Amino acid sequence: MRDLPQQAPNTYDAEPIPETARAAIDALLSSGDLFRYTAPENAPVALLEQEFAQLLGSKFALAVSSCSAALFLALKALDLPHGAKVLIPAFTFAAVPSAVVHADCLPVLVEVGDNYRVDLDDFERKIATADAVLISHMRGHTSDMDAILRLAEAHGLPVIEDAAHSLGTTWGGRNIGTLGKIGCFSFQSYKMINAGEGGIMVTDDAELVARAVIMSGAYEANWSKHAIVAAEAEKWQNKLPLYNMRMQNLSACVIRPQLPELARRVRDGRSNHDYVAARLEASGYFTVPAPLEKEVRAPDSIQFNLNGFSQAQARAFMDATKAQGVSTQVFGLSDNNARAFWNWQFLRGEVPDLPKTRAMLAKACDTRLPARLTREELDYIADALIIAAAEVLG
Repeated sequence: MRDLPQQAPNTYDAEPIPETARAAIDALLSSGDLFRYTAPENAPVALLEQEFAQLLGSKFALAVSSCSAALFLALKALDLPHGAKVLIPAFTFAAVPSAVVHADCLPVLVEVGDNYRVDLDDFERKIATADAVLISHMRGHTSDMDAILRLAEAHGLPVIEDAAHSLGTTWGGRNIGTLGKIGCFSFQSYKMINAGEGGIMVTDDAELVARAVIMSGAYEANWSKHAIVAAEAEKWQNKLPLYNMRMQNLSACVIRPQLPELARRVRDGRSNHDYVAARLEASGYFTVPAPLEKEVRAPDSIQFNLNGFSQAQARAFMDATKAQGVSTQVFGLSDNNARAFWNWQFLRGEVPDLPKTRAMLAKACDTRLPARLTREELDYIADALIIAAAEVLG
């Protein structure tokens, strides 16, 4: 492979934490007051919950240790029976079925098509025997939420949104994460808002958030330091187990100054994605699935399908891009990939037969495109991908 004209961009480092965070962090470190319940009111975590709920247009928010914790608490707050069947897309991160298992429920995998979205025919076939729906907007790709919500309502099922990759995405003008009963978001380093780790859930349901608050670790009367309905919290106090999945104040001090940056990051991330997508599509080697009509995405990575590559050529393509400093993985061909459903050996029973999802994962590629990248860096990435494909295919 011929060399590209510059050094490969670093696509893993997040944006610097805003300077405005430093004063809050310094004050917090000076006090040593990292526990969210020490202050009588307005602790950094409590302020984050208020600000995030306002940002999303939700009544309530609960900040926790991770998005996985938020998903687990969402399932427990719904009071599903032991062994309840929860529909999830077969294309998601292993943490999602893990949260379902942790909540004593049974994940039921639904086929996903070439556009990375839920196959509605398979979804409709399986929903009749389900107890709940957990939709992952995987890598920020939104499935047809109108159809999913309509089918769930017809069967009387609650919908949880795994919006870990979708902060800032909208569907028909509404924020992803606010369409279902509960929405869960991530603050892990590779997301739009970076705290290293952390998560948050939003809902408009007063009883659900009260149950989740107590189970998150609000022991004794600490629920009173949350913006929730007192009558609901008092009803469940001491009647629910405590799982201690709280967020600490230092994480909130890192997150809060980044919230005003979200709109700019979403705008830049979408521009970056669309620029690289156009270049990849024009090459003829790749297909980048288009957004659905009601979907306005907030991407910080790009996914694309290989056109006409054999499995050996797809593996050679990954090696060729890596040699140029651009990390690209084919989801279904990367060893032990946590997004390949056949690697989830913690699930009960045999690996389900999901030919559509398996075929998609054998050609679906993933490359990070942080919002901070320059046009020159985007060109480097696009050139590396196109050159690698050209040389592998001869």
